[in-house]
Amino acid sequence: MSTTTLPSAMEAARQRLDAWVREVIEWHFDPATGCPFWLNWAANAGWDPRKEVHAYADLDKFGGFQDEWLRGGPVRQWVPKGYAGKPVYIFETGGSTGVPKARINIDDFRIDYENFSKTLPDDAFPMGADWISIGPSGPRRLRLAVEHLCQHRGGICFGVDLDPRWVIKLLKRNAFEEVELYKRHVIDQALTLMKAHDNIKCLFTTPKLLEALCERVSVKKLGITGVFCGGTEMTPQFHRFAVEELLDGIYFAPTYGNTLMGLATHKPPTVDDNWAIIYFPPAPRAMIEVVDPDEPTRLVGYGETGRVRLTTLTKEFFMPRFLERDEAEREAPCDQYPWDGVRNVRPFSKFATNVVEGVY
Repeated sequence: MSTTTLPSAMEAARQRLDAWVREVIEWHFDPATGCPFWLNWAANAGWDPRKEVHAYADLDKFGGFQDEWLRGGPVRQWVPKGYAGKPVYIFETGGSTGVPKARINIDDFRIDYENFSKTLPDDAFPMGADWISIGPSGPRRLRLAVEHLCQHRGGICFGVDLDPRWVIKLLKRNAFEEVELYKRHVIDQALTLMKAHDNIKCLFTTPKLLEALCERVSVKKLGITGVFCGGTEMTPQFHRFAVEELLDGIYFAPTYGNTLMGLATHKPPTVDDNWAIIYFPPAPRAMIEVVDPDEPTRLVGYGETGRVRLTTLTKEFFMPRFLERDEAEREAPCDQYPWDGVRNVRPFSKFATNVVEGVY
């Protein structure tokens, strides 16, 4: 696609988004298919979103989605009636700020990672190759999602667990030696598996664990050809460090994702990006925007810094206008992704002193 067609691609993407919004709204607010939470919300709000929401911009009518709505039960209030009888997963956020937020899942994590799979180059992430995932599992969707990604590409996924909630407790009491011992424990398990199974070619892990792993061994010599990496410590400095020093030419795919959104896709880096981490959301299933922290209905200008605002739009989960605990620069659409993205996501500066970050 040439740059001269970008405006038309942006318009087409906007039309697809608006059409998808109408479909998702119809589903979630139809008494036959919607979930109890949104049906009760509409009854109390006094207006019918099916009649008043016709485009993505109309979602502003909902106001801001409240963080506390996802903390505590009953969790079944989020299960759409249209999915009655389906097996339901429950996935939680990090839990670093009290009671974890919880989100139901049925097939969303599979759909999200199958779409993401299309962005991975086959030479770096070979079809049929086995994977190893070194990172949080437990109540997080990450373990099942990476495992499904591997299976979708024909592989078998080995796993090593990291419990970030335990690491947070250690950090809060300044038990740095114990943190290092725990990190070594995690890496020891990973090395045992990687040395024992020659078909492991692909690796998912977090920035801090990748650095710890590469301090112990050359992952290239162990046969790794592609690294898929995400976490709170993903910075331009780490991006450059990973590519130029840690990985010795191995393909590096940085990611930004969370339980509430799914998975954003990184823009392949260019020299002009200066190692910035640039992500685009999986439109139309989720949109991330950068807004004025003091006026969250107003988008900041391209290149300007603001707070990340998330809207999730799937038939399993509808979450309009949620303010994340992150800040970033607003990134302009590009040929490959003709909708807004974000650059250099990091903890929201007004919260950074109150939350333990950098666990992984």
